[in-house]
Amino acid sequence: MSALTSNQPRNIRNERLLTIWGRLKTPFFYTLLVFWGLVCLSPLYFTLVYSLKPVANAYIPPIWWPTPFTFDNYRTVFESFDLFPRWLYNSAFIAVTVTILRVLFCAMAGYAFARIEFPLKNFLFTALLVSMMMPSVVTLIPKFLIIGPGFIKGGIDVGPFHIPTGFNLIDRLGGVILPTAIEAFGVFMMTQFYKSFPRELEEAAMMDGSGRWSAFFRVVLPVSQTQLITLALLTFQGEWNRFMEPLVILRSPENFTLPLGLQWFRGEYYTLYSVILAGSLFNTIPILILFFLFQRYFIRGIATSGSKEG
Repeated sequence: MSALTSNQPRNIRNERLLTIWGRLKTPFFYTLLVFWGLVCLSPLYFTLVYSLKPVANAYIPPIWWPTPFTFDNYRTVFESFDLFPRWLYNSAFIAVTVTILRVLFCAMAGYAFARIEFPLKNFLFTALLVSMMMPSVVTLIPKFLIIGPGFIKGGIDVGPFHIPTGFNLIDRLGGVILPTAIEAFGVFMMTQFYKSFPRELEEAAMMDGSGRWSAFFRVVLPVSQTQLITLALLTFQGEWNRFMEPLVILRSPENFTLPLGLQWFRGEYYTLYSVILAGSLFNTIPILILFFLFQRYFIRGIATSGSKEG
């Protein structure tokens, strides 16, 4: 009896704590989300602020708003470099082309892994997963050999010989597009989705006389639009901002992408940060617009791509 009596104050105290937490839980999490949202938006805000400040005032307070206010940095971007529109075009062409090819090929490969039985299927899928764990710099040299000069020439000691190694696409936009036309993550994402795809739809199409190809393009692809849009957004964002591969492959200024072209505003001993930030906004705005237009598809695709048929 004394034990029960001693536990009553503790139970009352726990109930009070739970009641207080229940009242404070929602405001606490909303405050945390707002704080984290401000932290995530701060780089974009300061990019805008410093792009509207003169170069001479870039390091002078205040840092929270552009004082003095000017559009000279944007004028410098367009007037100092006649190739700036060309860089925008190159980035858009590469991003759009790779997005179309990757969405198509990843959907086809994912459907094959999920639905079709073929030799070494499990081994190839495991190798695909292993390739996802490899850093991109590890595959940089193999990619360069694929699109490289075309031949390895033998020396005097071993005798003359020529070994074909690539497509000779150095300093061409195709050299950036070809190695990234398909990606392991995209194949994995579409494979997981097609494993949960109802077989009845395909079987109904085949009973109506459609073959495997016809059922895929007429039934499977239209129903996969959420995952395809998600993959397209991720691909476009990655290719639009890609820097390392274009840096290695592209040599002529007229073939540069926008991230490469912005490096021209950097000198050996100085950097025009205000001008670079003004130019970088052109690299950021398309991604923001696409995300806000298709965010519901993006969130839905990420939520459902990991599901698997039981």
